[in-house]
Amino acid sequence: MSTEEAPQNIPLGKPTAARMYDEALGGKDHFEVDRAANAKLYEVIGEKRVRSTARENRRFLGRAVRHLAQERGIRQFLDIGSGLPTASNTHQIAHKADPTARVVYVDIDPIVAVHGRALLADDNTRIVTADMRRPETILGNAEVMDFLDFSRPLAILFVAVFHFVTPAEDPSRIVAAFRERQAPGSYVAISHLTTDGMSEEEQGGWRAGFAGATVPLVLRSEPEIRALFTGYDLLDPGLVRPCDWHPEADEWPRTTSLFGGVGALA
Repeated sequence: MSTEEAPQNIPLGKPTAARMYDEALGGKDHFEVDRAANAKLYEVIGEKRVRSTARENRRFLGRAVRHLAQERGIRQFLDIGSGLPTASNTHQIAHKADPTARVVYVDIDPIVAVHGRALLADDNTRIVTADMRRPETILGNAEVMDFLDFSRPLAILFVAVFHFVTPAEDPSRIVAAFRERQAPGSYVAISHLTTDGMSEEEQGGWRAGFAGATVPLVLRSEPEIRALFTGYDLLDPGLVRPCDWHPEADEWPRTTSLFGGVGALA
């Protein structure tokens, strides 16, 4: 995409997490500033590892949604920090279990809504622009609340988003705000970049890649990530490397960049 093609109100001067993620996945909805930021990641960390991390995370999202829809009977999904539409989106996976399943995508980057509304036209899918760091912008959004029934079980997806939330912004506070609104029998899915098993050089490389982005990058340890599941019971196999969460027969990229898990609300 060229900057000339960008809709109004799209941040062009800085890379965004959604567009950098799209580039790492091999998408086309990104600008030169995003490619330059990813080039920094590739130089220090290695292009194969960065792209494998992105793909591993995406596949974790797919398996989590599939499990919740097919095995747990979940028919409502709130995908927060969803990023740009790509293959195997949340609603596509959920609709294989039940075409009437409802999905709301939320992202802070307005380009996600611009492209999403064009590509995700569906009676059972919605997409809104909001900031997860301010949960009230989502939980108080009329489109979200009219479309999803929080009195019934609902899965909230925080996939690869909390490493863009600083300690001062308190990710546990954000999870709690949504958890308090969920009905019993609901779920949460979280994946997060981790310091565990990551060299100091690689940690520095990840941070440098996002240094000029619209959001900073915050790496966390396994115990810090586990704390985000407070109030939920982790499903088997617990908080693990995403490639180890209900792995399938396909050939998966395996990295030590992330942890992921799914928690149930009793």
